[in-house]
Amino acid sequence: MPYSPMDIQELAKMMGIDARLAERMAQRDQIPCQKVGGQLRFNRAEITDWLQQQMGLLKKNHLESMDAGITAHRQTDPTESIITSLLCPTAIELNLHAKTKNSVLRELVALAQETEQLYDAQALLEALGKREELCSTALEDGVALPHPRRPLPYAVAQPILVIARTPQGIGFGAPDGRLTDLFFMTCSQDDRHHLHLLARLCRLLHDGQLAVQLRETETSEQTIKIITEKEVAIIAEST
Repeated sequence: MPYSPMDIQELAKMMGIDARLAERMAQRDQIPCQKVGGQLRFNRAEITDWLQQQMGLLKKNHLESMDAGITAHRQTDPTESIITSLLCPTAIELNLHAKTKNSVLRELVALAQETEQLYDAQALLEALGKREELCSTALEDGVALPHPRRPLPYAVAQPILVIARTPQGIGFGAPDGRLTDLFFMTCSQDDRHHLHLLARLCRLLHDGQLAVQLRETETSEQTIKIITEKEVAIIAEST
């Protein structure tokens, strides 16, 4: 239920932080919330939007906590490689020809179609465009995580991850003003998996080393190997 309200305990579990910290942040207007009958209440869709915009700014330890919190919230195996399980050679392009933001989004959707898990390419393209209008998904260090603002359960058969690299950077609205050349496009069927993918991707990319390695890969298979090893390593750190 993406629009169902949450209490402070549910929010804390979703974010992977202590409930007392979540309450302090809410009281200081650092987290979107409402008061109902004197109790703090959080709209799941509003929180999902807020977390998407904050994800790339979070520190390593907070990303780890959020990753663990969402894992617990989804009741999934903490050792599950949620990124690696979505990697598909046909959805990886190391020489994307796009030269503008809109053409990047179109080519990412075309790659998503290669997975044969995308039912409605136009719906995905429109959702990606609307998300970029709201706030750019570009992070620092030349990386962007294009994704719909909301999960698209009727557009995809299962979660999709597309990875692409452009020979030259593209203006994508990065906070550091840098051109973007690495793109990780995600689309999920529910908001918990959607946030989990974003948190895990941000963890993988946090120290910048993965991006450096991916700029040097020559094949899709090498790309998959590097990401798999990185994800296994961060899971081992957390267990």
